[in-house]
Amino acid sequence: MKDARAAIRYAKAILNLAKDEKSEIAVNDDMSLISATIEENRDLAVMLKSPIVKASDKINVLNALFEGKVNNVTLGLFHLLRENKRIAMLNSIAKKYTLIFDHLMHMQVAMVTTAVALTEEVEKLVLEKIISLTGKKANIENVVNPAILGGFILRVGDVQYDASISNHLNELRREFDNSQYVPKI
Repeated sequence: MKDARAAIRYAKAILNLAKDEKSEIAVNDDMSLISATIEENRDLAVMLKSPIVKASDKINVLNALFEGKVNNVTLGLFHLLRENKRIAMLNSIAKKYTLIFDHLMHMQVAMVTTAVALTEEVEKLVLEKIISLTGKKANIENVVNPAILGGFILRVGDVQYDASISNHLNELRREFDNSQYVPKI
């Protein structure tokens, strides 16, 4: 819990610094890249959290991976985390930064769960529908879950709309279970 609070504090501080440098959008892109890279590479995530690996080695790896690809504010974050012995929190900070940035830009995250990955055309239609319903822009996160069989589950903020085939089948099952029909013999 205290790491989550610390991650929020670091994220807010980096966002304020990025605003001063007029690079908050570039830093947001950096944070998305960092978070995706750490989540896609288990070895990197383990290395960053390992107490055995020296902080200087962790910084060398981060610099090798991201130097030339990220903003100077982001590179400064790496060194700040090394000084404060908080490199293990990098992924949490990156995620919190994007959340705070999206809130600042009045963006929301729409989780769309489908049986297969969304195509670009369908994604555009979903974005248009979200804007028409909520009046706000949204970033779509597509979660593929074959268990829903078909259709989709859309979650925006606290609102969820379940139009999945598995949900419809469950509703039918409940209706049959709750029916009081007894055949005449």
